[in-house]
Amino acid sequence: MKTLKKLGIWMDHSNAYLIEFSSEVKETKTITSDFTFQDKVETLQRSESEMHNKEQHKQTTFYKNLAAVIKNFDEVILFGPTDAKVELFNFLKESHNYDKIKIEVKNTDKMSDIEQHHFVRDYFKRLEFKM
Repeated sequence: MKTLKKLGIWMDHSNAYLIEFSSEVKETKTITSDFTFQDKVETLQRSESEMHNKEQHKQTTFYKNLAAVIKNFDEVILFGPTDAKVELFNFLKESHNYDKIKIEVKNTDKMSDIEQHHFVRDYFKRLEFKM
């Protein structure tokens, strides 16, 4: 029987914390969006339209970076306090490359690193018991 690769991603529009679920403790990896507050201020001074275009481009790059990681997993839980997880989920569903990956989205509050690890562990452990 093949061991499924499982990944939890706590995310907002700026950061994504990737937590791989396995029998051993893994480090949390971080992917950060390139669109900073400083970028927003600088482009907003020139034009609001330019600011939105730049923000959209950087978010798409952020989601592409996450998608590249997700393609190596069988099951993924996206969680966090903002709509970024839903935006990523919709981004992934546009491509049939992710059809065989079980992806679920959950709303959560802000969490510490330890709370994120516990959430991922509890989520995937609960699924194991249902099978």
